[in-house]
Amino acid sequence: MEAREIMERRQTTKVMMLFMLMVLISALAVGCSSSKDKELNEAEGGSSLTLGLLPSIDAIPFLIAHEQGFDKKHGVNLDIQTFKSAKDRDVAFQANKLDGISADLIAIAIYNEAGLDVKVTSTTFGEFDLLTGNEEIQEVKDLKGKSVILSKNTSTEYTVATMLKKAGLTEADIKVTEVPQIPTRLELLKNNKADAAILPEPFVTMGRSAGLRVLSSTKDAGVNPFVLAFPQAIIDTKERGIKAMYAAYDDAVSYMKSHEQSEYMDLIIKEVGYPESLKNDIVVPDYLPANQVNVQEVEAAFTWAREKGLLSKNISPEEVISDVAFKK
Repeated sequence: MEAREIMERRQTTKVMMLFMLMVLISALAVGCSSSKDKELNEAEGGSSLTLGLLPSIDAIPFLIAHEQGFDKKHGVNLDIQTFKSAKDRDVAFQANKLDGISADLIAIAIYNEAGLDVKVTSTTFGEFDLLTGNEEIQEVKDLKGKSVILSKNTSTEYTVATMLKKAGLTEADIKVTEVPQIPTRLELLKNNKADAAILPEPFVTMGRSAGLRVLSSTKDAGVNPFVLAFPQAIIDTKERGIKAMYAAYDDAVSYMKSHEQSEYMDLIIKEVGYPESLKNDIVVPDYLPANQVNVQEVEAAFTWAREKGLLSKNISPEEVISDVAFKK
């Protein structure tokens, strides 16, 4: 009996080992197949794009494009990651964790100054507002000698500089408090830790609901530094995916024009960061289909970047603009 039990146990062991070997072979086959599929997809132009976005209104069409499946309809999967500050976004971007980013023209100047071949593929629909809670400040010119919260060497500083210039002031006329994190800027302003702060939506609406007032905006200042950008290496390998992304973006714009805001407001609240209590106060912009950045906008931003010592290279706007999404 003992010999028979030993034989049965050996047979059972052999069967189990054979089963485990088959599972392992299957797993390896699936892994190899997935790897080959990924390589094939990338060789064909890329079926996935990882986007690094900030919590602002220019992210909304991309979010809806993914939520409604417009990206997959056009053959690309948008992996959207949001960051609380431009500096956090830049860390991920420079670590090659992102394919493309919602950026600004000052960032484009800095990237290319550092030798990174990063191209603007389109403008985006963003806005910065300058808010205050100080009753002594009714106009931008009243900021002389006052403290303003912004993020240095970014489009927020560029925007404030443009606003000040239009009011007859310079950056030397204000006291700058640097705070990269957008939510922190709002909290500091609400708690009277500064006289003014530059903010994007949804934080402008949140600030207004807390009693803050808007002094000026990028629209008032006549600037639009907001862009979407990709490294040239990504453009070269994922051209088809980038075109598909913009087709999905345009579908999202059409969707918003033909649907009630209430149908997609929950997504905006969840992903962009609007409080549920402000659901009825949110005004979604009248987005336009994707379009290319204005050359004059690039020239103006690069001029400021040179004045600040952020750009020393002789780079023309045409050198940082890619027509990947708009060429026939």
